[in-house]
Amino acid sequence: MTHEISTVGVIGLGTMGAGIAEVIARSGYRVIAIEMTEHTLANGRAHVEGSTSRALKRGKLTEEDRDALLGRITFTTHLGDLSQADLVIEAIPERLELKRELFGKLDDITPAHAVLASNTSSLSVTDISVATKRPAQVVGLHFFNPAPVQAFVEVVRTVISDDSVIESVVAFAESLGKKPVVIGDKAGFIANALLFGYLNHAVSMFEQKYASREDIDDAMRLGCGYPMGPLALVDLIGLDTSYEILDTMYKQGRDRLHAPSPILKQMVTAGLRGRKSGRGFYTYEAPNSPVVVPDALTPVEAGEVAGVRSLASVGLVGTGTMAAGIAEVIAKAGKQVVIVGRTDASAKRVRATIENSTAKAVDKGKLEADERDAALARISISTQLSALAGCDLVIECIIEEAEPKIALFRELDTVCRTGAILATTTSSLPVVDLAAATSRPGDVLGIHFFNPAQVMKLVEIITTVATRSQTLDSVTAFVEELDKHPVVCGDRAGFIVNALLFPYLNDAIRMVEVNYASTDDIDLAMKRGCGLPMGPFELLDTVGLDVALEIQRTLYLEFREPGFAPAPRLEHLVTAGYLGRKTGRGFRIYEG
Repeated sequence: MTHEISTVGVIGLGTMGAGIAEVIARSGYRVIAIEMTEHTLANGRAHVEGSTSRALKRGKLTEEDRDALLGRITFTTHLGDLSQADLVIEAIPERLELKRELFGKLDDITPAHAVLASNTSSLSVTDISVATKRPAQVVGLHFFNPAPVQAFVEVVRTVISDDSVIESVVAFAESLGKKPVVIGDKAGFIANALLFGYLNHAVSMFEQKYASREDIDDAMRLGCGYPMGPLALVDLIGLDTSYEILDTMYKQGRDRLHAPSPILKQMVTAGLRGRKSGRGFYTYEAPNSPVVVPDALTPVEAGEVAGVRSLASVGLVGTGTMAAGIAEVIAKAGKQVVIVGRTDASAKRVRATIENSTAKAVDKGKLEADERDAALARISISTQLSALAGCDLVIECIIEEAEPKIALFRELDTVCRTGAILATTTSSLPVVDLAAATSRPGDVLGIHFFNPAQVMKLVEIITTVATRSQTLDSVTAFVEELDKHPVVCGDRAGFIVNALLFPYLNDAIRMVEVNYASTDDIDLAMKRGCGLPMGPFELLDTVGLDVALEIQRTLYLEFREPGFAPAPRLEHLVTAGYLGRKTGRGFRIYEG
């Protein structure tokens, strides 16, 4: 049986439903747009008219096209007007009893051939479908917000969905200019199952006062290139909506990582629902406004902090890519740099690396030749730790193993002058273990740059229980002098970025392991549906599967969270030597 679609009903004209109605009408379909009251119908109409007016101003629609689009939409409060609909999409509140009641009514109103679809982002489509006499014609059709912009759509089939219905809905989604992916009826589907675990973890981080809301959000924007920080995104989605999605996913899958952080329910109960209420994790100038205004949690602009030490000369131990990048950044900021390598050959190699990098910057017009020459003149190379004796700050950039780092810090404690700050660039090891190896634990912390250091703005500053406030203030000021953006967090595995990023990547691998979706579909979902710069499998292959496995093991050992245990497929790929791009094969195969 074919399912020709020309008239589409959309029920529920909030931001999501109004956007769906606009997209469908823009593609030439007749739309019957329904709300329950005249007031909410007027609001829905205003949503569509406002959105199309903005598109007109931006030159994305002509006035003629806009008028035609609006002319194809019939706004009504009567469900009976759906008697000629070929497809009905509901976008009402995310409550199962409401959706089941609605679908029962639609079963009696719509023609026998009509397909009934839910835009649910977390509820079981199967549970909704059995409220009708045509469960084989019920599907999930999950658009992403804002629907006129986001190109990805999840088409959710149940165990009894008719193949021809799925084919018709896929063809319909493609006719809207969307990229549909067909998936099974599992809590959260692809995008939300991955996204909300990450968001929930960020909320817990804030709840535990591990880092400020600004530092959590800045870390993910600047460290991962995400379009929004997680807490700002929860505010945009709505804390109430986020709580409902997480609660639904937890009840279906019993995954502790989806158990809503208690602060979410507390904030929702207090009326702090995010942008729509004017206050959530941030405070906004008005309900539904995107403009953040200062509140009691907003950091105060720091004036001159008493006791901040000038860090004019910096030592680096290590000659790898990271050490070279950090040295270049520091030298370009006008500071003296001493790099210590194990051998003359490695010392010469790091010098050559910096010279090549700065030469490319000059060629691209990003650096003047005289600035390059001045920066290189500030860098000296040695194979002796004693060359670091006069440095104000020494940064360790050696192999990511605890024993060599601890041994090095013992030596640095002896070599470096009293008052010098000792720092590590570790991305996963406990900083306190290194501090304990010295007689100056108050002057030890982590300074985690991101690769490539010359480009990435983010620097995580990691304090231990022993780090003195003067040490933190001095290093924060130093990082700002480098034109970097510092965020401050405590000394626990993964710090901010890796602690949020790698469990999400691990969840994506588990999704493939159970054959729920392919690597391509998952990458598409997270790039097109959530606006991320890379899909999880693209990112894993780029980072290196061995690196990802080591970080995930560290997180698991630190938190003992079952959901953090490395996915078996990740372990198997590493054992086989498939480490990603650097070996030519990881989750994908690469040429050359």
